[in-house]
Amino acid sequence: MRGLARGLGSVDAVQSPTFTLVRIYKGRIALAHVDLFRLESATELTDLGLEELLDEAVVAVEWGDRLATDDARARRLRFEVTGPEERRIRLLP
Repeated sequence: MRGLARGLGSVDAVQSPTFTLVRIYKGRIALAHVDLFRLESATELTDLGLEELLDEAVVAVEWGDRLATDDARARRLRFEVTGPEERRIRLLP
């Protein structure tokens, strides 16, 4: 996530949003980092306001398999660890 934040122009310290569910990093383009791991119901997902975030920022979702969306703007990616400081990003169908 740090690399994505830096690429979008953020200088904020990037942390996992595990307990807050959403962290927003300001930059040239804002990044909303969402972690759905602790999500317990669809109501909680609605309360997060993801639709509104999509209009304001790039939204990166961890545990995205808990999110059903047919939004044409959505892309599913897999980050693979290829080395201590390297990741490969794959676009999923």
